[in-house]
Amino acid sequence: MRRISAAEGGAWPLPGVERLVPAPGSPGSFWEDRGDRRHCGVDLYAPAGSKVASIGEATVLEVGPFTNPRSVPYWNETLYLLVEDEGGRFFKLAELASAEVRVGDRIESGQILGRVGSVLNPMKIDDRAPAYIRGLEDRGRTAMLHLELYASRPESSERYRGGNWFGPGRPRGLLDPTDLLIASSRG
Repeated sequence: MRRISAAEGGAWPLPGVERLVPAPGSPGSFWEDRGDRRHCGVDLYAPAGSKVASIGEATVLEVGPFTNPRSVPYWNETLYLLVEDEGGRFFKLAELASAEVRVGDRIESGQILGRVGSVLNPMKIDDRAPAYIRGLEDRGRTAMLHLELYASRPESSERYRGGNWFGPGRPRGLLDPTDLLIASSRG
């Protein structure tokens, strides 16, 4: 993790939460190799219920379900938002407990969009869960903001599930949000 002091300011998506961006290759980092899948975003660990804010001005394009225990037993129900910013970039903010915006809303930088959800249910994590999931549970990291960045509107694919890519290649237009998050953490 790269530590960035809260005093540095900026349009950080988790106001009031320590500014930590996972280092490449570490748990929660972009395109992290999880054995049978790759991680499509960056996970910013935060207490469940933490406020999630907009990094910049944007329009809400989608609000919908992201994870649920019917798909994967150790998942809780969470939501995602898809927003398009003024520069034509698409952000998926996911693993939310709640959303405070609706499709079509224009949002301002720093506006509260929702609350961080607890995506993992520790009571359902057992030896059958992937090693990275057991590691997150061991470290008490069951709640997070999952953030993805795209150059074009993301398309549905059978290979995409819960912020992960299963199989060869990668989603069309997927970009690494790490540098943007580091810059936003500095203000």
